Amino acid sequence: MFRDRTEAGQQLAAALSARRGTRLLVLGLPRGGVVVAAAVARALAGDLDVLLVKKLRAPGNPELAIGALSEDGEPFVNRDLFSLTGGDPRYLKTEIAERRAELDRQRPTYRAARPRILPAGRVVIVVDDGLATGATMIAAAQATGLARPRELIVAAPVGSPEAVAALERLREVNAVVCLHTPSWFSGVGQFYEDFSQVGDDAVVALLREFACDRPDSPA
Repeated sequence: MFRDRTEAGQQLAAALSARRGTRLLVLGLPRGGVVVAAAVARALAGDLDVLLVKKLRAPGNPELAIGALSEDGEPFVNRDLFSLTGGDPRYLKTEIAERRAELDRQRPTYRAARPRILPAGRVVIVVDDGLATGATMIAAAQATGLARPRELIVAAPVGSPEAVAALERLREVNAVVCLHTPSWFSGVGQFYEDFSQVGDDAVVALLREFACDRPDSPA
């Protein structure tokens, strides 16, 4: 469906073209979501920043998100899904602590490349490369909503119908833009020809690129 994340971002930008020229702030979820977000920000002349979020991994299945932890928000946990995995409160407490430690390690690297841009009063688009369970994006949207943006849009090239529906129910979100919601969704990677892993170095390079392009953007 998409050649790579950059092409997916370009297609997503076309669907979001009405937001161009609105002091747009595009927040990418690391790491792959930042590549998509960068393509959106370039096309719509917006500022790019990263929104630090870590998924909470299911016991015995690290690819399955049973929740997520954002940089400055409370953990979101899908209790129904978590109960199906057989996890217990001790596991969840340990998982949250480990993921918070990873966020704390990651934050200085990213913030050295691009000081944080505050979303308050701005049109904000939060972007990921896909929505599987939606847990990570839910945590991201809830955290961003606390910063009082003027408008909050969640966007992804592809997502499961269940994840999109869950995001549409969030009171913090003004709109959800997802180009494709196939009923046969089984994973984000199946919709990309190139879904190779994105490293921290690539994210830092994108943040520096936009910091140089628009050094006076509000922080």
